[in-house]
Amino acid sequence: MSKIKLTIDNRQVEVESGTTIYKAARELGIDIPVLCYMDLHDLNIENKPAGCRICVVEVEGRRNLAPSCSTNCEEGMVVKSHSVRVLNARRTVMEFILSDHPKECLTCLKSGHCELQDMAVKLGIREIPGEAIAEMSTYRLDTSPSIVRNLDKCIMCRRCETMCNDIQTVGALSAIHRGFMAVVAPAFEQNLEHSTCTYCGQCVAVCPTGALTEVNHTNEVLRHLADPSKTVVVQTAPAVRAALGEEFGMEPGELVTGKMVSALRSLGFDFVFDTDFAADLTIMEEATELLSRLQNHLEGDGTARLPILTSCCPGWVNFFETNFPELKDVPSTAKSPQQMFGAIAKTYFAEKQNIKREDMIVVSVMPCLAKKYECQREEFSTDGNPDVDISISTRELAAFIRQANIDFKTLPDEEFDNPMGESTGAGVIFGTTGGVIEAAVRTAYELHTGKKLEKVDFEQLRGLEGVREASIDFNGLELRIGIAHGLGNARKLLNDVRDGKSKYHAIEIMACPGGCIGGGGQPFHHGKSEILKARASALYREDQDKPIRKSHENPFIKVLYDEFLGEPNSEKAHKLLHTHYFDKKKRITIKQ
Repeated sequence: MSKIKLTIDNRQVEVESGTTIYKAARELGIDIPVLCYMDLHDLNIENKPAGCRICVVEVEGRRNLAPSCSTNCEEGMVVKSHSVRVLNARRTVMEFILSDHPKECLTCLKSGHCELQDMAVKLGIREIPGEAIAEMSTYRLDTSPSIVRNLDKCIMCRRCETMCNDIQTVGALSAIHRGFMAVVAPAFEQNLEHSTCTYCGQCVAVCPTGALTEVNHTNEVLRHLADPSKTVVVQTAPAVRAALGEEFGMEPGELVTGKMVSALRSLGFDFVFDTDFAADLTIMEEATELLSRLQNHLEGDGTARLPILTSCCPGWVNFFETNFPELKDVPSTAKSPQQMFGAIAKTYFAEKQNIKREDMIVVSVMPCLAKKYECQREEFSTDGNPDVDISISTRELAAFIRQANIDFKTLPDEEFDNPMGESTGAGVIFGTTGGVIEAAVRTAYELHTGKKLEKVDFEQLRGLEGVREASIDFNGLELRIGIAHGLGNARKLLNDVRDGKSKYHAIEIMACPGGCIGGGGQPFHHGKSEILKARASALYREDQDKPIRKSHENPFIKVLYDEFLGEPNSEKAHKLLHTHYFDKKKRITIKQ
């Protein structure tokens, strides 16, 4: 590419042709404020609609101010990024945005993380003279099981639309109307429940305001904790421990497992357990199901469907039920670790503790907003009583800890309770892309070959590439594996499965970029791959430090099968730990 020279704020810079003014200024260390702009360079996605006009600059020789995020540099261009004219324009634009925005900062769920509020402070705005000019638009709230849309707070940055359509290829959101009535909403102005939304929460993760937030369940948890007639059990997903510390000023990837356990006990939970235990249980069911299907193809009639698809991620399950319902017999029937945990807690553990099912409340702390929807699915309940009662996000747990005035950083490290707090390294790595299938391979290899697997680290299954593949030698049997994270990447693999072109025996899919570490309920990471890499590295470190690293060697899993379940995929195990899938296309309706 050719190089061009330009001057920004009296400083010369040389950049490649096609570089925007915003990026050229960044090379000089000049901070041009942006609001609608979003750069997810690792996903090759750049949101630059130039809609908010906060990033405008003055270009010599041009009459109008130019949006720096979408204006390319030209040879000899002279730019002023902070002239009086520019500063006045930015303030005026922000005043108009605020004039049509609800004044609910004190009660807004996004308070403290609101980029609109931060920008108003940065621009020194303390009053809104344009308030008398604009007529406040009013929309109803759209509340789904996982996500709340408050369109009065939408500033039309269109980040959510980019994430939903370009990266996830879900297509649940698009821009409608013009002027003050312009918003981003589901097609035909439907609500999220009747759209193609998968509840992955990636739209929430990139929204700069409170227009998109998670459904907050902390008050419901508090109500149960205050009820002496209830035994409240909590489980924590593997990815939470690698990110929770960020909410308290710790570095990304700093493991806070022990402090998290301590905080949960301080909040009043009766038992603090680890979802990693249920991840080990999931591997027992999923790995044996994989081997059964392989055996059917090698020695049987070949009727079992291959490739087998992992089923731990509810956002991905929603995606294929909506977009590929004809493939609903392909994924593993194993429930997710969250739901396996609930099923065992309210049967096996409740019996051991002599607690009635209806008197036990199971709460999960998840990095994922789709988990809120998953625990409300009718099939995951008995006589109307759900296996998992409430799911809260990592961010909700952090807010709950602050609400309780707990000094998180000074908490002592404590251990999970048993029997459902003991896990292996295989359970830990469920939280990152490639981790589920790596955990499955560790167990499936030994079950298939009868030999001890000496090297349990499968580096070829790791990484952040959107689509990856690997081959594992199962003592002469070549197991071909595909991995995808991000639903746009998943669609590529699913199209091949549907068309009969897939070359894999097993495929792992996670809805969120990076897997659970980048879930929609995690501390906001703004697409920075270094944060995702740090979180993934933390999980692999915990895996390395575990004395047991294979799911089938977990002593409490062995006891569970011996005392209660029998064998993996037995009739009882299948009843409690497996599920079935639905055609969700009928969920999508068009407003008449």
